[in-house]
Amino acid sequence: MLKGLFITFEGVDGCGKSTQMRFLSEYLTKRGIEPVLTREPGGCNISEQIRDMVLDIENREMGDRTEALLYAAARAQHVEEVVRPAVKAGKIVLCDRFIDSSLAYQGVGRGLGIDKVMDINRFAMGDMMPDKTFFLDFPPQLAFGRMSKKRVHDRLETQEEEFYVMLYNGFVKLAELYPERIIRIDASGDKFTTQEIIRGEMEKILEANRSRHE
Repeated sequence: MLKGLFITFEGVDGCGKSTQMRFLSEYLTKRGIEPVLTREPGGCNISEQIRDMVLDIENREMGDRTEALLYAAARAQHVEEVVRPAVKAGKIVLCDRFIDSSLAYQGVGRGLGIDKVMDINRFAMGDMMPDKTFFLDFPPQLAFGRMSKKRVHDRLETQEEEFYVMLYNGFVKLAELYPERIIRIDASGDKFTTQEIIRGEMEKILEANRSRHE
């Protein structure tokens, strides 16, 4: 019998993670597994309200520590209301961004430090770390090019290309720090090639989950 799993998707804006999460959801559904799809910041009413505040382009004066704490607050509510109950119920939760985004964006990008950002998030999320994380490894310059074509940008999407490179390096560092959890996916090809790679990795995850709980 399958037990609940918590799977997250990470990478710089424009890497295609939202598309790949949707692809994987459709694949699992065809296999008879109905996943729970969610996102961060957000995923439930209170967390979505915090999302609106954090990403509002009018809030340019928001301090870096304030930003980090708001993300952690949104995560605390999201975990309590959505993620933990679903995993306990035996569901597979697919989440667009989670702890690694905070570590990369605020820890590395804002210069607050990975350890400090992890400390506030340990309190926020408790023991609810992802079982596995798909890091979509996509060249930051190409991701920046994709995002620069958007007509409307939120507060974080207005950053310069150098910030994207810094974030990418942050995700690479996290993949090196947590190799047992973070699966680095080469997303430089077309979306369907990336889709096949992720499906193959997901099959390994499902098989390991079955073997552990038989």
